[in-house]
Amino acid sequence: MTIEERIENIVKTLDDKKAEEIEVFNLDDADYIADRVVIANSLNLKHTQALFTHLKEELKPLGETFMHADASDEWVVADLGDILVHIMIPEYRQRYSLEIFLSELVENQKKNKDIDPA
Repeated sequence: MTIEERIENIVKTLDDKKAEEIEVFNLDDADYIADRVVIANSLNLKHTQALFTHLKEELKPLGETFMHADASDEWVVADLGDILVHIMIPEYRQRYSLEIFLSELVENQKKNKDIDPA
C-alpha cells in the first residue's frame, strides 16, 4: 500500500468518526522525522481516545503498524513510522500551533531547494 493510500485510510477513518479540521502535511522534502503528518481535532476528551482506538481497530487489519503512541485525554500522537498522527482537543491544537511549525518547515525546505538546485 502506498503512503497516499495509507493517508486516505487514516483521513477517512478519522472523518467517519467525526474528527474535525483534518489536515495532512507532506514533508517528503523536509528534514523531519516523518514523511507525512496528519492533525485532527477531537470534539472532547473522551472523543480523543475514541478516535485513537477506532484508528487502531480500522488500520491494524489493513497492515498498519503502530510503532509507538503517546496518549492523554487531550492529545494522542501515533507513530506509524513514516506517518505521525496527532489527535487533539481544539484548545491544544491552538496552543501548540503545529500547523505553523510544519508549514514553516515545508516553506523553508522549498526556499533551500530554490537556492541550491543540486
